[in-house]
Amino acid sequence: MASAERPLTVVAFGGNALLQPEDLGTVAEQLGRAREAADWLAELLDLGHRLVLVHGNGPQVGQVLIQMEEAATKIPPGTLDLAVAETVGSMGYLLELALRNRLRTLPQPPEVSTLLSMVVVDGEDPGFDHPTKPVGPFFSRWRAEALKREHGWRMAEDAGRGWRKVVPSPRPLAIVGLRAARELLGRGHVVIVAGGGGIPVVRRPDGALEGVEAVIDKDYTAALVARELGADLLVILTGVPQVIENFGKPEARPLARLHAPEARRLYEEGQFPPGSMGPKIDAALDFVEATGRKVLITDVEHLRPAMAGEAGTTVLP
Repeated sequence: MASAERPLTVVAFGGNALLQPEDLGTVAEQLGRAREAADWLAELLDLGHRLVLVHGNGPQVGQVLIQMEEAATKIPPGTLDLAVAETVGSMGYLLELALRNRLRTLPQPPEVSTLLSMVVVDGEDPGFDHPTKPVGPFFSRWRAEALKREHGWRMAEDAGRGWRKVVPSPRPLAIVGLRAARELLGRGHVVIVAGGGGIPVVRRPDGALEGVEAVIDKDYTAALVARELGADLLVILTGVPQVIENFGKPEARPLARLHAPEARRLYEEGQFPPGSMGPKIDAALDFVEATGRKVLITDVEHLRPAMAGEAGTTVLP
């Protein structure tokens, strides 16, 4: 159970918070985005919340995989789990740097700690036999065939723009080392944990951990982190102010409050596409149905009024 004095809030946000499509991707740009993130995260601290942050890393992993491909004739390419670890480290550094600088003027600034988190997935997950999640750069057909032969990659044509590597996206089962996050929270730290959804690992029959080529959806991981830490609130940030029923249609309807049974019905009817709002609603239901607590879904611009119940979508038991 979270502290009665200050509510514990887990915040999930995408990798585009640090790297927008229009950005070149320079370190200076990403640090500027991290400073923007630090501003709205500081508002949550100002409202009296203890914070745990779970960020995505899709654009950043794409950059690392492009770098690997461009340098393939000089340096052996790394594996996807290593690319996830690299981006989690660099993004955690930028976020922690920005947060420390933003909070340092407070009378008692909290410590900020970044944890590099392995997340256990099921090695028998169906996605490993039929991977569908595209990652990394686009390739010509002949290059894709060569990569299939050389590395055993699964490749698929993507939107008529070329061929890409496809990997599984299994559900998270356990966060390795979450006890450290609990101890840091107990000492008043802001904790950045399970970045990128976590570095994917499987547990072998002998109990040893082994990295795998996969990506884990950060919203599912955030819901698991929130459950395990006993969070009072899960905030899932997205690109729209509210969840919308019949999105893009004349009968579109914004949903300010969404109770779990209705959310489950709409989800199963296909109202929320798997590539956008679907995982967020499913992850929200994971948390709400397991804990009886609520989830807030909104965008950064409406975060403060949403925390006051004046914007966003609140998913309730």
